[in-house]
Amino acid sequence: MSLALSAAVAVAAAAVAGSVPGHVPSAPVGQHAAAAPGMFGAVLALLMVLALIVGLGWLLKRLPGSGFRQAEGLKLVASLNVGAKERVVVVEVNGRQLLLGVTAGGIATLHELPEPLPAAPPATLPNLKHLPNFAQLLQQKLRKDA
Repeated sequence: MSLALSAAVAVAAAAVAGSVPGHVPSAPVGQHAAAAPGMFGAVLALLMVLALIVGLGWLLKRLPGSGFRQAEGLKLVASLNVGAKERVVVVEVNGRQLLLGVTAGGIATLHELPEPLPAAPPATLPNLKHLPNFAQLLQQKLRKDA
């Protein structure tokens, strides 16, 4: 039995060494492994993921029943936090504006406004040409604190 075992070990060693006729030596370890993607491949993969996110967002906005669309005839005009979980909101429903109190326990109608609230001016970006000089503001602040 030890003779058969030693013969098997000799054949395996010869196969590893490549001296067995008809046996093709194996490639070095890691030669057939995929190379790491280059910078172009990484950027392309990132752009594909971003395009997928934007595409799915666009699709979800247009699906019926999604929570992204506002209800027809119902519009939130103004909102004011008056507590940790309490708010006062003005909602416009079919041309009528209602003042509602919203709490964790429920919603209550506080008042029906006789005339609509004036429209809020649209939000604008600050004019960067007329910003105060930061160095001057810092000096003024440091003088006040000293």
